[in-house]
Amino acid sequence: MAVQQSGSVPRNYRYEILKTYPHDSSAYTQGLIYLDGFLYESTGLSGRSSVRKVDIETGRSLQQYAVLPEYFAEGLTGWGSDLIQLTYQTQTGFVYDRATLKLKSSFPYTGEGWGLTHDGKRLIMSDGTSTLRFLDPNSFRETGRIVVRDRGQPVRDLNELEYVKGEVFANVWQTDYVARIDPASGKVNGYIDLRGLLTDRERESTDVLNGIAYDEAGDRLFITGKLWPRVFEVRITRK
Repeated sequence: MAVQQSGSVPRNYRYEILKTYPHDSSAYTQGLIYLDGFLYESTGLSGRSSVRKVDIETGRSLQQYAVLPEYFAEGLTGWGSDLIQLTYQTQTGFVYDRATLKLKSSFPYTGEGWGLTHDGKRLIMSDGTSTLRFLDPNSFRETGRIVVRDRGQPVRDLNELEYVKGEVFANVWQTDYVARIDPASGKVNGYIDLRGLLTDRERESTDVLNGIAYDEAGDRLFITGKLWPRVFEVRITRK
């Protein structure tokens, strides 16, 4: 992924597909999380953005909230009984009641919003650069930042985020690679090579990989992308 520099070389990982599930191929996936047996998904594009509760077995949307057309929805995470969603260039985040998907409030931030996750204490946000921001989950004020680096070099285009067993998993935009990041130092510990999930023919009608969800209780990792026809449950293996 990055050019060789001094420092330890990140490990490379591959995957094993355990199961596949249907996915709405019209969903421009921007954020994906797993909570209480369901997938919650943020979909993008101006005029088509939404937040939705999805039956993982059928891919059917059980509840859905249409985001106002002037907003291009981005990353999504859960916090307590709420869902928190970013938007792309409008510097506005939204808070929803998870049970009803009703909009509760909004909050401002500077710059672009891309991916969003949390470590149980603070929100972790990407903005398309090599920087991860930490936000207070109640006030949404920024409390810190780290630059993500691979052997000393910044790793740009960090997009969809998921917190998995003490690491931040971050999709590198426009690639099929997910960086495994130490949130304390910003060091890239490894890359998951997710090439080959879709066939070459399927890739002609889809967009980039951009959905990572983790079921902590079941230790299951789910992967999908923008306009993808399937969600993949995968096991990470050494390359």
